[in-house]
Amino acid sequence: MSSGELVRHRLGPVSALPVGEGRTFAVGTEQVAVYRLRDGALRAVSAVCPHSGGPLADGTVDAEKVVCPLHNFSFAFEDGRCLNGDFALTVFAVSEEDGDVVVEL
Repeated sequence: MSSGELVRHRLGPVSALPVGEGRTFAVGTEQVAVYRLRDGALRAVSAVCPHSGGPLADGTVDAEKVVCPLHNFSFAFEDGRCLNGDFALTVFAVSEEDGDVVVEL
């Protein structure tokens, strides 16, 4: 496997993620926050806020962003950019397969 090749990780049942909330998963050496949006869509980003280490899985979410619970920095799910600061998150591909959450790193 080359260093640039993505690896798929099965994280468990989608049903374990409450609608409108996120959970943190340890995936390899990464901490990944996975969210199940109100419309059922899944999103995945870095789990730690780059501003001050806030737990992003505990943040509030809508269809387009997550808001850090510590200092209200908002991050776009589309590309990880901070909407009100000079920070950014890594965005991960995430999908549902056979009822499970699958993320690619």
